[in-house]
Amino acid sequence: MIFNTGAALLDAIVLAVVSKDPEGTYGYKITQDVRQVIELSESTLYPVLRRLQKDACLEVYDMECAGRNRRYYKITPAGWAQLQLYEAEWRAYSDKITGLFEGKDIR
Repeated sequence: MIFNTGAALLDAIVLAVVSKDPEGTYGYKITQDVRQVIELSESTLYPVLRRLQKDACLEVYDMECAGRNRRYYKITPAGWAQLQLYEAEWRAYSDKITGLFEGKDIR
């Protein structure tokens, strides 16, 4: 994609992906799901996850998988509220851009 992906958009995408699994999901799977939408490296993802955890949007827990601990991320009530805000902002923003591309008056 030729468009820049800012921190807020990355946060929104990650929250949307994590919100799909009520029990939480782990980093590698989050990376794979996000890559269905945008190109993202794991080295980019983990700072996003830490920031969302620090902002109380995600909670983290470890669970054993095949003899090793796997870190899971689960959306919190604050994360749901933030995701709803991102969704509303995205819809308004994308409607304006789509209108512009379609030649509509955007005033």
